[in-house]
Amino acid sequence: MNVLQTELPGVLIVEPKIHGDQRGFFCESYRQDRYASNGISGSFVQDNLSRSTRGVLRGLHLQNPKCQGKLVSALHGSVLDVAVDVRVGSPTFARHVAVELNAENRRQLWVPRGFAHGFVVLSESADFFYKCDEYYSPSDEITVRWNDPTIGIDWGIDAPALSARDAAAPLLADVRGLPAYER
Repeated sequence: MNVLQTELPGVLIVEPKIHGDQRGFFCESYRQDRYASNGISGSFVQDNLSRSTRGVLRGLHLQNPKCQGKLVSALHGSVLDVAVDVRVGSPTFARHVAVELNAENRRQLWVPRGFAHGFVVLSESADFFYKCDEYYSPSDEITVRWNDPTIGIDWGIDAPALSARDAAAPLLADVRGLPAYER
């Protein structure tokens, strides 16, 4: 596998090695020792799968104090996936990384604890897979507005389909209970 550093320390793009022939392909989508040696360590405790249609935007979401690290990928279709540093005191606070994940490139994105996460569907539909290192905890959930001008994400869409919760999310400056930056 090939692991690419992004401009946000800790946010990693993983390119699994694809073995293909006329029958199809094979790849290791996760192997603990290889991922740990590349900075993605810890135990994964929950897997999630969502299906969404073109123009659906999910995010920006995180949990605190029960923060989650997420290894995400698009199993079918294509998404623009985004990680935003929302750790109070971080030198990269409010900066983001955006990466296209799709069924052809098989890329994964590691979104560390303390980062908000979201994606928008670029294809007709997409099946999106999450490996999480902490359990989902509704009482710890935090949502940040998808189009916060302070963050400045170019989603490539002006009017995405949003959940009621995402549509009513506060700006980053108004969010309370964000995680703290730890060196």
